[in-house]
Amino acid sequence: MNDLSKIPVTVITGFLGSGKTTLIRHLMQNAGGRRLAVLVNEFGTVGVDGDILKSCAIPDCPAENIVELANGCICCTVADDFIPTIEALMALPTKPDHILIETSGLALPKPLLKAFDWPAIRSKITVDGVIALADAEAVAAGRFAADEHAVDEQRKADDSIDHETPLSEVFEDQISCADIILMSKADLAGETGLDAARKVIEAESPRSIPILSMSEGVIDPNVVLGLNAKAEDDLDARPSHHDGHDDHEHDDFETIVVPMPEVDDVEALVASIEKLANEQHILRVKGYVAVTGKPMRLLVQAVGARVRQQFDRPWGSDARQGHLVVIAEHDHIDTAAIRATLGA
Repeated sequence: MNDLSKIPVTVITGFLGSGKTTLIRHLMQNAGGRRLAVLVNEFGTVGVDGDILKSCAIPDCPAENIVELANGCICCTVADDFIPTIEALMALPTKPDHILIETSGLALPKPLLKAFDWPAIRSKITVDGVIALADAEAVAAGRFAADEHAVDEQRKADDSIDHETPLSEVFEDQISCADIILMSKADLAGETGLDAARKVIEAESPRSIPILSMSEGVIDPNVVLGLNAKAEDDLDARPSHHDGHDDHEHDDFETIVVPMPEVDDVEALVASIEKLANEQHILRVKGYVAVTGKPMRLLVQAVGARVRQQFDRPWGSDARQGHLVVIAEHDHIDTAAIRATLGA
């Protein structure tokens, strides 16, 4: 790479559990000779996604090229976190050819794009593209977009009501900022679900952009990398609910970390997480749990009532202390009830 060239950066956004980490892992393993660096932003104090990615580091994306920023939104802490981290990645002994940024599932991408105009980095990097992931099954089921019928009924009763929900605002901002939209978990949605999701996304997108489907994060890297979008110079085409605001808040959402004892019955744990989603409206659960008699740690990833679990690596010398990160809208977080349901 010419030293005068800007390093391309791909921003990967998408709601909680849409498959961002799975996509990045696929890109790492199919980099096509590119030397990658990855910045992972987590909502909450305990990072899980960065640990997942470091566990599958490869020569083209070694562990030291994977940086995790937990407990915050990088677009809200530009000077303190984002700029120093980007500068550190650019100062690596071997400069990366491409940087991937995985935003938190609650992040609004446009404020992050504005950060690329900071004097310290604007001459060195450019936003190659914004990739938004949308869980096709969830979108088709209407879990992110506002309920149009309910909105119409509310509007008839009171025109002053703000009909947007926290979920729909985040979803719409992520779609509006994208250069490509990937409908993830296509295998779960099926053709009918994909068609329904596509219609919702097309209705939300202010521009005509590619909408592609994928399963298990598998997509040709050449489709999503090398877009040369220069998105930092194209902000007006990417409307946001927070245009005109100097910052934004995540007060609508809350995260807690639940320390977990060893479990004897994985199926019972899965059932308890499903119960959280169905009865306490929990959006996301992820983390690690120790299972009695098993040397491997159990990785748990749940989106609503859809739970996936697998043994990912041995505990080794690490203490067999599990924890689960639980995320929900603020009014649905009842720490005592959540801990009781999980048996913590």
